[in-house]
Amino acid sequence: QLQASGGGLVQAGGSLRLSCTAYGSISSIIRMAWYRRPPGKRRQLVATITGGSSSNYADSVRGRFTISRDNSGNMLYLQMISLKSEDTAVYYCNAVNGDPWGNEYDYWGQGTLVTVSS
Repeated sequence: QLQASGGGLVQAGGSLRLSCTAYGSISSIIRMAWYRRPPGKRRQLVATITGGSSSNYADSVRGRFTISRDNSGNMLYLQMISLKSEDTAVYYCNAVNGDPWGNEYDYWGQGTLVTVSS
């Protein structure tokens, strides 16, 4: 139900904008996020944004990446500037919603590859 796009090959210092489209109905979204998995490493949380548009960032990307959502809540973006080789990874979008009983559910996109050449 989530599809990420916008990845590609970019030189160090360059910029990319990732997009994530929520297809179908994911209601009661609590927060959305971008994660990444660098080659040979575990998945890392990059940035989160709540329904109220409060955002948080990993220390490694703060000041360079910006997470945002559109008003419909169906689109999630990650604007990346001043890219570094260590930003090379498969980037995944994530959405979390909840039910009236306090349970939370994760939804994942298929990932988009970002390669930063030095």
